[in-house]
Amino acid sequence: MSVIGKIGFLGGGNMAKALAKGFLAAGKLISNKLLPLEGLKCTRFAGLAKPSTLIASVHPADKLSLQSFQSLGVETVIHNAPVVEKSDVVFISVKPQVVPSVLSEIESISAGKLFLSVAMGITLPTLESNLSPQARVIRVMPNLPAVVRSGCSVFVRGTRANNSDAEITQKLLQSVGTCEAVDESQLDVVTALSGSGPAYVFVMIEALADGAVQMGMPRDLAYRLASQTVLGAGHMVRDSGLHPGQLKDGVTSPAGSTAAALRQLELSGFRAAVSGAVEQATLRCRQISGKNA
Repeated sequence: MSVIGKIGFLGGGNMAKALAKGFLAAGKLISNKLLPLEGLKCTRFAGLAKPSTLIASVHPADKLSLQSFQSLGVETVIHNAPVVEKSDVVFISVKPQVVPSVLSEIESISAGKLFLSVAMGITLPTLESNLSPQARVIRVMPNLPAVVRSGCSVFVRGTRANNSDAEITQKLLQSVGTCEAVDESQLDVVTALSGSGPAYVFVMIEALADGAVQMGMPRDLAYRLASQTVLGAGHMVRDSGLHPGQLKDGVTSPAGSTAAALRQLELSGFRAAVSGAVEQATLRCRQISGKNA
C-alpha cells in the first residue's frame, strides 16, 4: 500500500477547500469508526488526512479562503515554496492563468514530488516541461461535491508518474467520491460535464423549487424535495444499469401529469439547452488549452 505523506495545496480556492474538507472528513469517519462511502472498505482511508498533514498557500488578499483553511486547523502560508518543500503530494489548484508563474516559482524545488493538477486546460506536456525532470505529474479533475464526499473525479497519468503515484491519486480521490482513469483527450469534456455539471444541477434544483413555490409550496420544503429528488434519480441511473429513458418511462403514465410536464420540457428545448451547455463549456476548455474544436 502506497503511503500518501503530507498533502499540500498551491492555491486556496473552492476546489482546494472542497478537497481539503473531504480528505479531513474521510479521516474523521475512520477515527470515529463510521462507515465510509457505500461499497468501500473502512481500512482504505485509515489515516488518510488530519489537519497536521495538510498545508496550503493562500493569497494574502483572499481573506475568506485563509479563514476557511485556518478554521480546519490547516497550516497556511502566503508563499508557494514552503508548500512544495514540506509536502509529498502537491495539488496545483490555482487559476489556469496563474499556473505558468507558479510553475516558474517552484521548478527548482519540485524534484521528487508528486503534483496533482486541477488547473483547467493546462496539459501534461506543459506541466512536465515546466517542472523538474524528477517531478511526477498527474492531471485530475474532481468536482465540488467532493466537500460532502460525493465527488466525481478522473485522472490522467503523466509520462513520469508510476503505479504508486496512480494508487495514491486513486486513494485520495476515492476517499471523497468516485474516481476513474481517462485519456487526456477526454479532460475538456469531463470538465464540461462533471466539473461544471454541479452548477447545471443547482440551477435545475432552483427551477424545480421555483415551480413548486409558484404553485403554493413553502420554499424550504421545495428545496428539500427537489434536492432529494435529484439525488435519488442520480442513484437510480448510476446503480440500476437501466437507460435513463427507460427509467423516465417508468415514471410516466399515459395522459398523466409527468407526461404533460415532459411535453413542456421538450417544447422549451430542455434537452438542447442542457447538451448545448456541455458543448459550450467543452469549447471554452479547448480555447483555454489552445486546442482546436
